[in-house]
This record gives sequence, C-alpha cells and structure tokens, in this order.
Amino acid sequence: MPELPEVETYMRALAPQLKDKEIVNAQIFWPRIVAQPDPSLFCDLIRGRRFDSFGRRGKYMLFGLNSGETLIIHLRMTGELRVQPPNVEPDSHTHLLLNLTSGERIHYRDQRKFGRVWLVEDVASVLHKLGPEPLSDDFSVEGLVKALAGRSAPIKALLLDQSIVAGVGNIYADEALFRAGINPRRPSGHLDESALARLYEAVCWVLQMGIDLRGSSLGSGPQNYLPPNGVAGAAQESHQVFRRTGQPCPRCGQPIQRMVIAQRSTHFCAQCQPEG
Repeated sequence: MPELPEVETYMRALAPQLKDKEIVNAQIFWPRIVAQPDPSLFCDLIRGRRFDSFGRRGKYMLFGLNSGETLIIHLRMTGELRVQPPNVEPDSHTHLLLNLTSGERIHYRDQRKFGRVWLVEDVASVLHKLGPEPLSDDFSVEGLVKALAGRSAPIKALLLDQSIVAGVGNIYADEALFRAGINPRRPSGHLDESALARLYEAVCWVLQMGIDLRGSSLGSGPQNYLPPNGVAGAAQESHQVFRRTGQPCPRCGQPIQRMVIAQRSTHFCAQCQPEG
C-alpha cells in the first residue's frame, strides 16, 4: 500500500536513525525477498557496509552505502521496515535482518511477501522504466500531455502506470482526479491541455499533502501503513473520495461511488467528475 508520501515519510524517519551506521551481517529467512544479487552473495556484499545517503525514487527506498552500492527496498503492499533494539526477536513475517554495529537490527517484515530488496551498483538497472518524479522539475504539464497523447486507456489506469509518473498509487490517483474534476473512466487521450494542467496541479498537491501529513494510515490489518515510529499518519483525514463509498461528496453532497478500473477500486463523485 505505501505510495510516494508514505515512502518519503519512511525515508525521512530512517535517515537520522541509520546515518553512518555499519552493517555487521545479514540474516535472510526467506531467500526470495532478495531479488538481486543471489541471496548468499548479498550476505557477503552487505557485510561491513555503512549507510551513507538516503533517497527515494517513486515508491522505492534508496539507501546509499559507503561502497558506492545502493540498497533498494520496495515495501509493496504489506512491507514494514523497522530499526529495533537487539532484544526484539524476528517473528514469522520477518524475512530479512540487518544487524548493526550499534547493536540495533533492521527488521524487514512482509506478511504478503510481495516486497523485494536489491543491492546494486547501478540504480538505473532496476529503476530505468520509472517515469518522472511528480514533485520534481522533470514532471510537467507538457510532459503529461505528450505521455498521454493518443492513449485510449482510462486516465485512472495510466495514473497508476509507473512509467507515466512515478510514485502515484490508488489512494492519490483517486484524490487527484477528484481535485481536478476528471472522471476516472475518461480516455486519457481525450483530455485537453486545460484538463491535464488541472490534473498536474492536483497530483502535485495531493502528494505534497500526503507527505506533510506523514502518509495515509487506513485502519487495522496487514495492509495498514504506519511510519517507522509506529504513530499513524494523518493524510486519510483529508481524503475527499478514497474509501468513502456512499458518503456525501464534500463539494456537492451526492454519494461517492465506487467502480473497478485496472483491477483497482476507484472512488469518485459522478456529479463533480462527469464523464462527458
């Protein structure tokens, strides 16, 4: 579930906890969690490395190491990354432990086992297909117009396409489309530049809002996101349509509707987001 705001919140919290910390060794409890390199080689390569820099690309967490390599982590739906004291034992959903010279341990838990870890010299070897970062100068109205020109897929589906714009997922796509007044079923190539300018502004606004409020924590269960400090984010309190099916639209009062697009639940107001 973590999208760009949640991953950004993670990295801002983890950076001061891990800066200059050295990895003693790695323990892998489920080998498939390591996508690259081979798990046995991963353990050899990560030993003695020190956390040097911290970043994010879309939904991917980037941990720069003093060796010049980068540890890339994607949490997917149910992944969690926590820095724990040595007396906290791994549970059945902990698939990777990184033991630090400080005595602390990084636990990577993932109930659904969708998340993955890479240790690479070249970040682009993993992330080369990602589109522009939406809160950077690489993302623009002109670029959005070009990327969507002639496309017949619904705009909601293409907002979820990470090659169009990196980091937007189901929550913030629904919220951005509502803010822009665009029906999620509209064919992408039918949107004029004025509509795409509204969408550009809306994507940037909802993502920044999500970051400012430390992400969206949506209740109990394995897919609920919590920042590394365990305190829930507050962005869900500002959601206008996401998971508000049947509740009144905050603009017009009509019930929020739900449909499925690209196999994802989609929430919208038919009055404020007309199909025509």
